[in-house]
Amino acid sequence: MKKTTNIAIVGAGLTGLTTAFYLKKNGCRVHVFEKANRAGGVIQTHHEQGFTFESGPNTGALSNPEAVELFEDLQNDCSLENAKESAKARWIWQNEKWHNLPSGPISGICTPLFCVTDKLRLLSEPFRRKGSNPDETIADLVRRRMGKSFLRNAVDPFVSGVYAGNPETLVTRFALPKLYNLEQNYGSFIRGAIKKAKEHKTERDKKATKSVFSAEGGLENLIKALVKNIGEENISTGCQSLSFEKTEGKQAYKHNGQIFSHVISTIGAFALPEVFPFLPSEKIEQIGQMQYAKIALVILGFKKWEGIPINAFGGLIPSAEKRNVLGILFTSSFFKNRAPEGGALLSVFTGGIRKPEFYKKPDAAIMDIVKREVCDMLQLENFNPDIARIFRYEHAIPQYSFESEQKLKAIAEIEKQFPGLILAGNIRNGIGMADRIKQGRTLADKTLLNALRKEKLG
Repeated sequence: MKKTTNIAIVGAGLTGLTTAFYLKKNGCRVHVFEKANRAGGVIQTHHEQGFTFESGPNTGALSNPEAVELFEDLQNDCSLENAKESAKARWIWQNEKWHNLPSGPISGICTPLFCVTDKLRLLSEPFRRKGSNPDETIADLVRRRMGKSFLRNAVDPFVSGVYAGNPETLVTRFALPKLYNLEQNYGSFIRGAIKKAKEHKTERDKKATKSVFSAEGGLENLIKALVKNIGEENISTGCQSLSFEKTEGKQAYKHNGQIFSHVISTIGAFALPEVFPFLPSEKIEQIGQMQYAKIALVILGFKKWEGIPINAFGGLIPSAEKRNVLGILFTSSFFKNRAPEGGALLSVFTGGIRKPEFYKKPDAAIMDIVKREVCDMLQLENFNPDIARIFRYEHAIPQYSFESEQKLKAIAEIEKQFPGLILAGNIRNGIGMADRIKQGRTLADKTLLNALRKEKLG
């Protein structure tokens, strides 16, 4: 690339770093700007008293090949860790006890999680007419195709675990696009799943195993590998007063005297007005309507675990059960070296869209809530964790609700009006780690193509 091509990336989270990595790999001049004093965004791994735990996202799912390929490209500096198969069971809390979430037809028939009527009704699901409302919520879709008990005891807790959200307000085609497309493309969840399983898969497609993953030793090792390959000299942290302005007479952007032909934003909707004050206020308001779930994450480490055996991925709680936690991950059960032998590491999630007030509760109040819930649901008589940490996130998870169509339209109009500026991050295209990696790779490819086209025209 010519030296006139200078690309700025705003935000040093997983999306921004992935974008920068692939741009630099393809010969672009790139610089990453981050408000915090460290790269990685909410990804941060801690090592204390023999425990290795995350204060941000704990896991991802290999839902696309780009996630696997990133680890392949970083193999000299970072290794992919897949969750143990022995702990892949998911638990659902119902009527004061845990039940395994069914993983096949036999367990689906036998489970008490779903009523007999809905089990029988599922037989006719392949013949039910597909929906015609593009803004149908997850709750409405599931009730229509599967029944109330499936919504109550499977989909509702799943949405709480992924989005900390409410299926009554999340729009399916934005929040769960794969589920939406199964019905739209195949007319049925069951028929679609069967046909997709029979479709030919390339070797690249097969990389998307859907397995739960982390990085060996913790997710921060993935961040360190990205930073190393991007180059620390190409990343500025502690940018408290970051603001770009549009230059006069040509499509370029300026920050602190530096001129950039392209700027890629990966920050939250709430931060856009300060960083890009030249953007039309009405468009920014449309993007900023998006709601965020507030989360308080509690990490508990026990050097000797005395509760029930927790050989599972974790447990989720339907909102109808009226508990005060969203779910519990049994991190030491599915990743190695996360707790001392015979111990346990738990990640407990509280708050979310339904209980945003939990985010502001004092530490003692949050810990008291978690103590009662963990002791009751995991039959722990003595609550004496060796480590207990609380992490709060005001803008934890964006909610892809009814305003999503308007938000995406506003983003498209801004990018058309201001060539070279891209608004990305988890404000669109999914919230999972694999979604962030895929978007970063796509942004790099798109920016590289635009830059080459711009150089030829220039």
